[in-house]
Amino acid sequence: MIQLPAHTYLDDHQIPYQRKSFPTDTPKGAASVAHALGFPERQMIKTLIFTVVDTGENVLVMVGGDQSAKSGLLKKAIGSRNIKMADPDTVKAVTSYVIGSIPPFGWQPAGFRTFLEESLAREESLGVGTGQWGEEIIITPDNLIRAAHAQVVPLVPGDE
Repeated sequence: MIQLPAHTYLDDHQIPYQRKSFPTDTPKGAASVAHALGFPERQMIKTLIFTVVDTGENVLVMVGGDQSAKSGLLKKAIGSRNIKMADPDTVKAVTSYVIGSIPPFGWQPAGFRTFLEESLAREESLGVGTGQWGEEIIITPDNLIRAAHAQVVPLVPGDE
């Protein structure tokens, strides 16, 4: 069984999780992963990197596979009106991973801010990337919050 840095991080911090694999020819995207693993799309997490333009700070935002963060809520959570989605080169430089399977823990320096959409805290389990396409981590919301040091905030309007 493959041991990736995301697994090692969870193991070292004694945070329980399950491993799931899916075919590497699965089309990219949370919806495709959800379908391949038999989960609702909401439970497969999109990990997005945003940049605060004024300061250069990068933040990680987690929403469900069927969700999109609302600009106003995202700006409020981050505390800046001047934010943008990080480009692929920035994502790679910040996380050491390419877009498509960024684990939401294990790579952040101290003080790095991470946000989780609040409705996801009510799900039974969530799926997150491992840094390698074809491998997924299934984890409870509480353990994900703990592992990622995430702030739970409203990022989408209502309970879509």
